[in-house]
Amino acid sequence: MRTGPRAFLPFATPALLFAWLALSATGSRAAAAGSERRLLTVDDHFALRQVEDPRISPDGRWIAHAVTTQDLKKDEARTRIWMLPVAGGDAQPLSAEDEDSSSPRWSPDGRYLAFLSSRGRDEDQEDRDQVWTLFREGGEAVQRTDTAQKVEFFEWSPDGKRMLLVLKDPKPEELAAKQAEEKDEKPEKKTPPPWVVTRRQFKQDYVGYLDSRRNHLYVLELATRKIKQITSGDFDDYCESYLPGCENSQPAWSPDGTRIAFVSNRTDDPDANYNTDIWVVDADNQDRGARLLRITTNPGPDAAPSWSPDGKLIAHTSNLEPNSTALYATYHLAVSSSAGGHSKLLTRDLDRMIFQPRFSRHGDSISFLLEDSGEQNLARVSASGGELVRLVSGARAVSAFDEGPSGAIAALVSEPQLPPEVFLLADGKLERRSHINDELLASLRLGEVADIRFPSQDGTEIEAFVIKPPGFSALRRYPGILLLHGGPQAQYDWSFDFAGQLYAANGYVVVMPNPRGSTGYGQEFCLAIWQAWGQRDYEDVLAAVDTVVNQGWADPDRLAVTGWSYGGMLTNHVITRTGRFKAAATGASATLYVTNFAHDHYQRWWVDELGLPWTPEGRRLYETLSPFNKVDKVVTPTLILGGKEDWNVPIINSEQLFLALKLRGVPSELVVYPDESHGIDKPTHIKDLYARYLAWFGRYLKGR
Repeated sequence: MRTGPRAFLPFATPALLFAWLALSATGSRAAAAGSERRLLTVDDHFALRQVEDPRISPDGRWIAHAVTTQDLKKDEARTRIWMLPVAGGDAQPLSAEDEDSSSPRWSPDGRYLAFLSSRGRDEDQEDRDQVWTLFREGGEAVQRTDTAQKVEFFEWSPDGKRMLLVLKDPKPEELAAKQAEEKDEKPEKKTPPPWVVTRRQFKQDYVGYLDSRRNHLYVLELATRKIKQITSGDFDDYCESYLPGCENSQPAWSPDGTRIAFVSNRTDDPDANYNTDIWVVDADNQDRGARLLRITTNPGPDAAPSWSPDGKLIAHTSNLEPNSTALYATYHLAVSSSAGGHSKLLTRDLDRMIFQPRFSRHGDSISFLLEDSGEQNLARVSASGGELVRLVSGARAVSAFDEGPSGAIAALVSEPQLPPEVFLLADGKLERRSHINDELLASLRLGEVADIRFPSQDGTEIEAFVIKPPGFSALRRYPGILLLHGGPQAQYDWSFDFAGQLYAANGYVVVMPNPRGSTGYGQEFCLAIWQAWGQRDYEDVLAAVDTVVNQGWADPDRLAVTGWSYGGMLTNHVITRTGRFKAAATGASATLYVTNFAHDHYQRWWVDELGLPWTPEGRRLYETLSPFNKVDKVVTPTLILGGKEDWNVPIINSEQLFLALKLRGVPSELVVYPDESHGIDKPTHIKDLYARYLAWFGRYLKGR
């Protein structure tokens, strides 16, 4: 799936995916004193580290955060918890280097830091994360949960005596393994039983076939270690990230610790629609959620609840489209009474995407992330509505934030030549606090990033980012790479992009457009590709190429096009409609759309947008839009890549495209990564992927 705030949509992209992957790494690589800066290489992917999840301590003195590194030798990623002084200074590690720990959360009194970790588990139990706590002033970590299944999410209660947990109903083999563990025995290995499918939504990427197990809410009493289930039923009471609006949409305690707000689709058939609502349950519930209070009644998705300090209101995101266009719809900021019965939209006229709303400490305003025309801002609006204030904006992108007791905000901020780092916003000033990748970045020459705007074929203004090779000269033309994002509901912004910088370091001008279908430009702009993939967006990306060629930056005779997921799908549209590109690389892409019906994990989406493939009108759309049906027009040498276990865009699409091009005599290669889903995760596979891209483009654009 795609990364970033909206993780539920099809056809995600490594341009966005690479931006995430590239920030993971192992160790830091120092530049020799006095040496000249060098160009970025593939191996630098494994020297960059990904910073995430900043959290300010209750006393306002510290910022806990996670840092992920990727180890090429061990072929794995590990995450470690660190702590920064708010006033500035060196970071201190809180968790062990060789153990995977994530999701740092301060206790309300600030004495403890809780986190998720699979430490101490056997290799076959490494995905069984449990809650641990560390005393801030030192000592060994203490395990707080020991459930048969992994803990999906946790949060301290306001008084620090309890924790809210999200657990999925355990598998029989998980229960058996837990029982064997308690007896100090090895669990008996059995042949897995067949999957029995009864749900409409029966697949999910990274999971496989789905069963009837559901996510529910539990409360852990820390003193007694007793766990009580407070919701139940054939519903998920946790908004998983592949669903609309559900990125960073966790359950939330009320300020007095008596109630919990959560997101759930409790319609008669949750698999048939996207109608999530905000619900409230008593934290001391004795009937497993038989009595719940429904807060929102909007027929579209509502998500991401945040309580006001007085407990009277809940801020949340709200999507007003209940029908098949919901996946293209804008998420607005709304507030609802925590007693139910009243909701108010605060940003409908803004016509821009809202993420992660959070009430301020005093309750007079709500902060949130805002996508807007190639930017991702941190913004704020009064709790009663009114004028929007942009707290962090301009040529940078904010991806996470947390407000401290004094009103200072720890924010995760990236810039064109800076991977995400922790910044502090206090008294109107934004200052860096973490310097995770400084040593490596000081040794590198990175490409300059320019923002361009230009008219498409019908006059619509389109925006694109262009990364120029280090040492760029306006007196020469460079080979160019058109790098297409996925989603398609996503946008390129001002954040650091490893893939784009890598291509630029190898002498390419990199063009990264936000064509129609992208978010950040309003709902009409996004909806322009509804039932029309590869049409307006094709015109927009070709206009981007024309612009950089007309600027004299790119050589019209040395152009390549590439993308992942929907970016790969749009790549397929490009090469079936024009022969101007000398090379293409299409990753995890769809080609013959009817092939995906009931085979990928979009059991709702295909029907919602294209209809039923056995009806004349539905089949006409499937066939008209499929680039596979124009494969006889392709002359571009094409590299085709994907993960063998991908249930988002299954590898059958890549196989069909490859064989078709092979039979037609078009130079092509098919690369299938074993044990990989929609994203390529293994460090050795990531290195191979980048190397293949560079080799393919070098062969056809540079003759190497």
